[in-house]
Amino acid sequence: MRGLLAALFACAVAWPAAAQPAPTPDVLKELAPTGKLRAALNFGNGVLVQGQYGSPRGITPDLATELAKRLGVPLEFVNFPAAGKVFEALSKAQVDVGFIAIELVRAAEVEFTAPYVIIEGTYMVAKTSPLKDVGDVDKPGIRIGVGLGSVYDLFLTRTLKHAALVRNPKGGAAGGIEPFVEQKLDAAAGVRQPLDLYAASHPEMRVMAGTFDQIRQAMGTPKGRLAGAAYLQAFIEEMKKSGFVAGAVKRAGQTAQVAPPAIAR
Repeated sequence: MRGLLAALFACAVAWPAAAQPAPTPDVLKELAPTGKLRAALNFGNGVLVQGQYGSPRGITPDLATELAKRLGVPLEFVNFPAAGKVFEALSKAQVDVGFIAIELVRAAEVEFTAPYVIIEGTYMVAKTSPLKDVGDVDKPGIRIGVGLGSVYDLFLTRTLKHAALVRNPKGGAAGGIEPFVEQKLDAAAGVRQPLDLYAASHPEMRVMAGTFDQIRQAMGTPKGRLAGAAYLQAFIEEMKKSGFVAGAVKRAGQTAQVAPPAIAR
């Protein structure tokens, strides 16, 4: 696991944190090639963005708004229902920045910053389920609901040895709940906060205390935009250090851990 995380962060921490200078022409060309910043929002993750498509609020809209101000360009939100769709748009350069979790498969197509917040991936099961801990889930015959293309879909696809995934094509941070309920699966995989929210109104369910992954939410830009990626990295480090990210989490009424400073390499 440590080796995997080291590989993931090789590109994410390549730029040291420092006082951020004004954007250069190369930065503006890469982050706002159309004259505006096209920022992809993942409405499938309620920890990061809330509200409606026309009036988003939350951690990622706040970061995108601040970034556009730093760049001195107009901001256009491009809205998606799931992280997989954000990744697809980034990989095709249909947007300039996006907010998704760092993952090996995605890093082949996206230049990532270090994370700005860390959230937990865990399981929800029926209260009467014999599965008590995350370590109990990966067994033959166990079926797990998961949102297609989500970071935990990618992670579990790579790491599970025995259990089977049942993917919800809608994706989303809580995408595993629908197949879990409708198909009477053994568990639903997802982000802790939406699973907790669902279980709070469904007393027949419970969310496991443990985690199968620490999900590192980062900013990304299309692969090869190195000047833009370096600027984003410095921006994220400044936003963490200044308390901007912590303030955005608090304003959104969410519970997410602000990521530690990146280690320069």
